[in-house]
Amino acid sequence: MNNKTLATEVILLGFSDDIKTNICLFPIFFLIYIFCVVGNCLITCVIILHPSLHIPMYFFLVNLSFIDLCYSSLSIPKLLVDLLSTHRTISVTGCLIQFKVILLIGATECQLLTVMAYDRYIAICHPFHYHVLMRWNVCCYLAAFTWIFSFVNVIIPSLAMPLNLCYPNRINHFMCEVLSVLRLSCDDTSLQEFVIFCMGFIALLLPFMLILVSYIFIISSVLKIQSAGRSKAFSTCTSHITVVVMFFGASMMTYLRPLNNESINREKYASVFYVVVTPMLNPLIYSLNNREVKRTKVFFTRFS
Repeated sequence: MNNKTLATEVILLGFSDDIKTNICLFPIFFLIYIFCVVGNCLITCVIILHPSLHIPMYFFLVNLSFIDLCYSSLSIPKLLVDLLSTHRTISVTGCLIQFKVILLIGATECQLLTVMAYDRYIAICHPFHYHVLMRWNVCCYLAAFTWIFSFVNVIIPSLAMPLNLCYPNRINHFMCEVLSVLRLSCDDTSLQEFVIFCMGFIALLLPFMLILVSYIFIISSVLKIQSAGRSKAFSTCTSHITVVVMFFGASMMTYLRPLNNESINREKYASVFYVVVTPMLNPLIYSLNNREVKRTKVFFTRFS
């Protein structure tokens, strides 16, 4: 480290140095961001304004929409500016803050999706106890737990291990993603890589395993239901399963693998999927697969 110079800013290489390519990418990401903001805000407003949707499942969906808005807003606006700029830099402090907050938001979404799976498990496997086990104060405690647990699991370990970034200060990414930032460290990052793997196991793999267990119980219970009620029971889970597969699949491809230079582009494009694409698709998935939301949309259409 004594022979290296500490960086004061970080250069984000983005997707391409070709200005024509970047100009073509700009309207795509701009429309994705607009669709994400409008979709998540719209589904939140629909749930808040319609009393029939004031149930735990949609309470957690409002929380998911808020997380998706935060997720996309942390990365896409900066990406849009960089696509039209030749000076794509961010301060070291801003870079470190960005990747810590993105880790917090991502970990919180993992925990929230687990809580949503638990909600479906109680609704299908223990329907007579649902209103007791999922009363509103319990739902609020569970939502708060997702943030507190993620903060303890992600932010505190990262604050305990500060990073010194050195030249060359170039990141082959469109945002300050933790694995890309580690490659700029002046020091040996073996400990940080081990901690990130442990964080990934606790915040990513363990929730995914809990979701799998929940759905094993759900499927076994649904199979005992008469065929007329099976489709209705499964319809309440299809949206959640779709979101889980998309988000966890891309996240595990990024964080549960060894850190090496050969996987840089793979990490970058996987990040596009869970940071950009999934937050945009979540409102569409839930609005198409949920009958209550469809009925609400019809109600607002007639009322207007």
